[in-house]
Amino acid sequence: MDFELNATQREVQRAVRALAGKFDDAYWRERDTNHEFPWDFYNAFAEAGWIGIAIPEQYGGSGLGISEAALLLQEVAASGAAMNGCSPMHLSIFGVNVVAKHGSEELRQSLLPKVATGECHVCFAVTEADAGTDTTRIRTFARRTENGYVINGRKIWITKALDSQKMILVTRTTPREECAKPTDGITLFLIDIDRSKISIRPIDKLGRNAVASTEVFIDDLEVPESARIGDEGKGFRYLLDGLNPERILLAHESLGIGQAALRRAIAYANERSVFDRPIGANQAIQHPLAQAHANLQAAELLARKAAWLYDRGEPCGAEANMAKLLCADAAFFAADRAVQTLGGLGYAKEYDVERYFREARLMRIAPISQEMALNYVAQQVIGLPRSY
Repeated sequence: MDFELNATQREVQRAVRALAGKFDDAYWRERDTNHEFPWDFYNAFAEAGWIGIAIPEQYGGSGLGISEAALLLQEVAASGAAMNGCSPMHLSIFGVNVVAKHGSEELRQSLLPKVATGECHVCFAVTEADAGTDTTRIRTFARRTENGYVINGRKIWITKALDSQKMILVTRTTPREECAKPTDGITLFLIDIDRSKISIRPIDKLGRNAVASTEVFIDDLEVPESARIGDEGKGFRYLLDGLNPERILLAHESLGIGQAALRRAIAYANERSVFDRPIGANQAIQHPLAQAHANLQAAELLARKAAWLYDRGEPCGAEANMAKLLCADAAFFAADRAVQTLGGLGYAKEYDVERYFREARLMRIAPISQEMALNYVAQQVIGLPRSY
């Protein structure tokens, strides 16, 4: 196996690192504290053409793969932006992938060029309060009419809904109990966020406060049949073209957070002197940071493999879930040890590792919990009985 990145991938790393580096920790600290969307950052990346990195060239994108998109987002996170910098962009990468692969030509032409330029923001509405990670139990329902569909329902933890013009919406068009399989009867739509029919309420939360997470309430929203993505009732299969890339991208974002935290901890351990020696000379500091580095390096290999498999069109569900699992744990360990290395200063906002810690913690529960990733591995990979 060749572990070397190709010339395009190295250029992605170099260029993104340079651009992201123009937005320092103070910028992200302020955005997080003020709950302010990072428009300057987003617009800089849009103008440089990075938003459309994985959108096909015929729709104005770069036509690169999830591997390149993952490297982009890892570099963004590693710059210190963490999830406040990644979340504004990654929904435009993995979310619209569903439209690019399964939408009609009309939907592709209407959406993808505007996403590629950064003009159009898209959110992805899957999760519901009563369904959790069991997508087959969603209740948001699209009822057939003469002119299309009427949609009613409620979604929760929808990222970027307040700042988006479009929403990829997961609904039921047939009740679960009437389907031969629980995964049947799910239909995807690309809808306009009509605020006369859609109410959006932000959720007060622990971290990643520059990008709101929201509850979404949909009341009698009328959409034409042309807004449907693919065939009616086949949406669960289409979702896999969004969910596996999402896990792969989030795994790389976790790596970036861990790298940022570790970099800050190493610098402090070399600079901070107690009892006439740098604290980095003490094995109680050295060993956890060395372990954090080893964890990140190992997890990165699996994340790279998952992206490589996806871009080759090969099955990657196991690798995507395992990469998400291991990268999230590696990032959290690194962020936790960074806080511990800085001691009391690690708890102070001005040193930023507390922000990395809060955002690394998120990665262990989103978009699926570590336990659900392990359930997938247990059942689908090593052949144990279903546990839920």
